[in-house]
Amino acid sequence: MSFLFGNRSSKTFKPKKNIPEGSHQYELLKHAEATLGSGNLRMAVMLPEGEDLNEWVAVNTVDFFNQINMLYGTITDFCTEESCAVMSAGPKYEYHWADGTNIKKPIKCSAPKYIDYLMTWVQDQLDDETLFPSKIGVPFPKNFMSVAKTILKRLFRVYAHIYHQHFDAVIQLQEEAHLNTSFKHFIFFVQEFNLIDRKELVPLQELIEKLTSKDR
Repeated sequence: MSFLFGNRSSKTFKPKKNIPEGSHQYELLKHAEATLGSGNLRMAVMLPEGEDLNEWVAVNTVDFFNQINMLYGTITDFCTEESCAVMSAGPKYEYHWADGTNIKKPIKCSAPKYIDYLMTWVQDQLDDETLFPSKIGVPFPKNFMSVAKTILKRLFRVYAHIYHQHFDAVIQLQEEAHLNTSFKHFIFFVQEFNLIDRKELVPLQELIEKLTSKDR
């Protein structure tokens, strides 16, 4: 369940990842939703007292996947092989895809193809019970945080592509408030726990400064 979109009917790009009701992670998600409702995003992203950092990062990573999934789903008609022959975030930044297993050497591909690879790869990580355990008492693996950082770094690229290449479409669809709130929440979260290297954020640096300067 995504906090920001409520029950708005909207197509998602990939099937939504659900957190099982009744689980501790579901309770954490409800907590996050309640604190987000207060409107203070800096507070909303903080680790709740007594909670496990891995679990908090896991719950939020799933939610960001669902949010981006929904946001990109609204603009897929505008992001085509023709309009976006390369995966870019403005003229200076181009992304090539590699996942280290199926595609070891980075390949240049269109944005829709790249985002399809990316979201499928993220989904595979989220569905892997050894990486993202959903059962109480099952420990997170030692490499969990590094996997979560890679997921978030890659999800950032979808935001960057939408902002740089499709913001006109977002405005046309009247989705800019959702996009901005979602991205601001994402940035506050990764800043709070130092989850994305600053150099990775450069394509949206000006926007990040603008969105976060009011909340320092």
